[in-house]
Amino acid sequence: MLKQSCEIQIRDPYVVPVEAEQKYYLFGSTDANIWGKGTGFDVYVGSDLEQWDGPFPVFRPEESFYAEDNFWAPEVYAYQGRYYMFATFRRKANGKLGTAVLTSDSLLGPFQPHSEGPVTPYEWNCLDGTLHIDESGKPWMVFCHEWKDISDGEICAARLQEDLSALQGEPITLFRASEASWATPLPLSEKIKSLTNYVTDGPFLHRTAEGGLIMLWASFVHGSYALGVAKSVSGHVEGPWIQEVEPLFQSDGGHGMIFRTFDGRLMLTIHTPNRTPDERPIFLELAFVDGRLTLKKS
Repeated sequence: MLKQSCEIQIRDPYVVPVEAEQKYYLFGSTDANIWGKGTGFDVYVGSDLEQWDGPFPVFRPEESFYAEDNFWAPEVYAYQGRYYMFATFRRKANGKLGTAVLTSDSLLGPFQPHSEGPVTPYEWNCLDGTLHIDESGKPWMVFCHEWKDISDGEICAARLQEDLSALQGEPITLFRASEASWATPLPLSEKIKSLTNYVTDGPFLHRTAEGGLIMLWASFVHGSYALGVAKSVSGHVEGPWIQEVEPLFQSDGGHGMIFRTFDGRLMLTIHTPNRTPDERPIFLELAFVDGRLTLKKS
């Protein structure tokens, strides 16, 4: 059955365009209640970013799977002849969030575990891992070290083994949420009243036509979910990273990624609003104006 974008409940949308098919594959957090027990991940398939066929199940865990709650933010990449999914799960063993790697021969799945559990540090709460291939062809995972561990959420990076099955070396901190002038603290919660809590969510790296490296990432502006942009001064993942003064989008939407349409347009997808079960995918055209990423005016 075809669905309009406005009918699809999804968070953390991620689009894989397949030129040979003239089809877009839309992945994301698709459980009706992503804050509880996980069912798995679905994909939708469409040709115009408006109507979608699906959902098609692409991942359902076996009983022995290492997580049962919080199945979040699947991102899918073609790499060395296969498809790899980075997705966040909450481990049964210690209750910590972490990003794991799954693999499949097809975008329609089924995806099977590739890493031995999440590859992010065992004692950390980590989420939203994304793949970055550097200038020398080496794979990295860029991910969030969650604010619940450290108050001021971080974006971190670590080299991956060539087969993407584990980290290679220790993570480095690229920046903290509070370094962005637009980001504001979360309202004080009943659980953590003594700390000033800044959120980092959903990093995504994009290499510009000029060879620069930018990153989308999400946080909050006075309680409203928002999407910001950082730029690597060196053009390398290690940075240093500087923050744009204003967010790219701040109307209660975020966790974005960038892709090109088949007619060459640079496109952003995010979910909005940031509340369950109302979150929907939207698609916004982008442009670079004086070297800065902006939303294209219609």
